[in-house]
Amino acid sequence: MRGVVMRYKKRHKRSRVLVVSVVGVAALAVGGGALLMTDNNASAGQSPNRTEAARQSSMTIQCPDVATRLSNVPQKARPTVDKELAKLDTQVADAYKQLSAQGTKAADQQWVRTRVLEPLSSQRRSALSRISTTMGKGSQQASGLDSMASCTVKQGEVNAAAAPAAAPAAAGGSQASGPQKADFVDIRKVQPNVKNPRKQAGASKGTFSSRCGRNENKKFNSDNVIVAPGVSNGAHHMHDYVGNQKNDAFATDQVLATATTSCTNGDRSTHYWPVLRLRDGKNEKDAGAPGGGTEGNIGTILQPTSVQLTFRGSAVGKVTAMPKFLRIITGDAKAFTNGTANANASWSCTGFENRQLKDKYPLCPKGSNVVRTFKFQSCWDGRNADSANHRTHVAFAGANGACGKGFKAIPALTQRITYKIAPNKVFAVDSFPEQLHKPVTDHGDFINVMSNSLMKQAVKCINSGRKCG
Repeated sequence: MRGVVMRYKKRHKRSRVLVVSVVGVAALAVGGGALLMTDNNASAGQSPNRTEAARQSSMTIQCPDVATRLSNVPQKARPTVDKELAKLDTQVADAYKQLSAQGTKAADQQWVRTRVLEPLSSQRRSALSRISTTMGKGSQQASGLDSMASCTVKQGEVNAAAAPAAAPAAAGGSQASGPQKADFVDIRKVQPNVKNPRKQAGASKGTFSSRCGRNENKKFNSDNVIVAPGVSNGAHHMHDYVGNQKNDAFATDQVLATATTSCTNGDRSTHYWPVLRLRDGKNEKDAGAPGGGTEGNIGTILQPTSVQLTFRGSAVGKVTAMPKFLRIITGDAKAFTNGTANANASWSCTGFENRQLKDKYPLCPKGSNVVRTFKFQSCWDGRNADSANHRTHVAFAGANGACGKGFKAIPALTQRITYKIAPNKVFAVDSFPEQLHKPVTDHGDFINVMSNSLMKQAVKCINSGRKCG
């Protein structure tokens, strides 16, 4: 969701970057078969008296992300295409493991080219060919996919000193894989920055809430039924779930519609987001599991102090009902590498929520809790419950609160999650390994499984200006 590996500049959308710590190695860029070596110590702005640890580097693999390109996949082709896209993720993850296992040997140009990049490109080319065949050779979107097979290796300096205290290394991760000192900021030093659209005459001012608990059932998995249906560990990081209790990679709409729920009003909708962990050096149950410690997601999983799920109205008019099984993703799990075009993370502290952070973790004063807020798209195209890239069927309202042409206003979901974390404790969101646990990668997911009567009740409540739930 787009010195440091990237400074959030826009690159290939949803590209994959994999990171491995290397000490005292010159900067390396590999692309199109050419390699460029530069002196790490000559980096602009680098202090000559920095410690060796502070000069640690991160070597990265970056591949164009095919999923963003495929915005119009035929419905019958989507199951196969989704599985091939998941294979592309796995191929890059395997290349990362190979690169990280070699350590400083990865600085050898020929080794990187012949043992990592060329095999990876070959695997990607085969997967892209299968996608093209599935979509049909005449498909405009399938044309030219083979040009997205090549990947690059780059190396950028990172601040190896985790903050506020040293984060322990663990299987599948390292101190340099995050979080870093630069990822944190004292919330008291942030200026108020929240602006809301002005409510116009006829605005729908009511709210509807579902109370679904704090994941007391401890339902976790590293699947993502929206992005990678039918693929175990499709997220490569662990999710917290509230609401629907049958959500995993293999849950069909029919399964979700008949599942039990943690919501008190019978709402079977599913809400999920990456777990937040205290980087305390302790092993969780998933320390040796995919999505957990084997992919650099380490430390104690924190249970939220509170979870609020609230639907609000439109600043310019009435809202219409969401379709059943509408799928929405807010934010971008790969925003560290993709750039911020789809990023929508919001971090803050209780008592300071007029100050929202997009690319920093907040350091909260004593007595104040960490807050994650996910605001979802509130404009729907009126036809589709999902889209091939899981984005184009919904949109955010404009600065004035109005939906764009061809879209209609639906109840606007906000997921607000709080955590009690002692001041100066290191914490981090679960992420894809290459995303370095950056706060900008935070994201929320939602599938509407309300009954038609409950959705009708929510819309009526919102449009009439009442507070319900």
